[in-house]
Amino acid sequence: MIPMADYIMEDDTLRFTGRLTLARIGDLPQRLREQMVAPRLIDLGQIERMDSVGAWVVHRLVCDSGAEIIGSNTTYAHLLAQVSAHDRPVAEPPPRQPPLINLLGQVGNGVISALQTLVGLTGFMGAIILEIYAIIGSPTRFRWAAMIRQFEDVGVRAISIIGLMSVLIGVVIAEQSAEQLADYGGQAFTINIIGSLTLRELGVLMTAIMVAGRSGSAFAAQLGTMKLTEEIDAMRTIGISPIGALVLPRV
Repeated sequence: MIPMADYIMEDDTLRFTGRLTLARIGDLPQRLREQMVAPRLIDLGQIERMDSVGAWVVHRLVCDSGAEIIGSNTTYAHLLAQVSAHDRPVAEPPPRQPPLINLLGQVGNGVISALQTLVGLTGFMGAIILEIYAIIGSPTRFRWAAMIRQFEDVGVRAISIIGLMSVLIGVVIAEQSAEQLADYGGQAFTINIIGSLTLRELGVLMTAIMVAGRSGSAFAAQLGTMKLTEEIDAMRTIGISPIGALVLPRV
């Protein structure tokens, strides 16, 4: 039969016996709390096995009584050290505030965030204006090769995806328009509707949205990578303006 966890109190030494495990610990923690005499020594030499639950019981007993552990092997000592290292007070959640106070706090945080964003955008626009003014005074500073490269990336390489999306959207509009015009015998005007929508409004709008999404995400990824790798800081160190080299060719 597997022995239950137990203890023997001899003078000022508390000696554990059996297995200090979750399955065999029983009511040992309660009996230890009822123990009137605080031990000076805790002997672990006679226990057969100890898991984290048993180590926690021993650790709490040491913290409450200030006793010294004896008879512990390397495994038990390591387990006790791990339990002691993770014995931290749990932070209590802040008291719950009334809904009106929470709402006012969220509104205030939103206003502060919006003002900070506005200040950042104002500074960014100011830096662009100053760089444009400097380029007007010295046109050779502008990076024409970088601008042409952006024309290629944003325009030429985006033709395939924009063309595919335009064709698909045109097919959907043609099908819906033909179905609605059939009630009035005006199916012959479907082509005119597609041409007007594509050339005047929808085609331009979809192109702008797809180019902004495709190219904008690419710009954000490129500049973010350069920021993380400290390339932008290196450009400032060697006297190159990041606004003129990275921003203006992409505007």
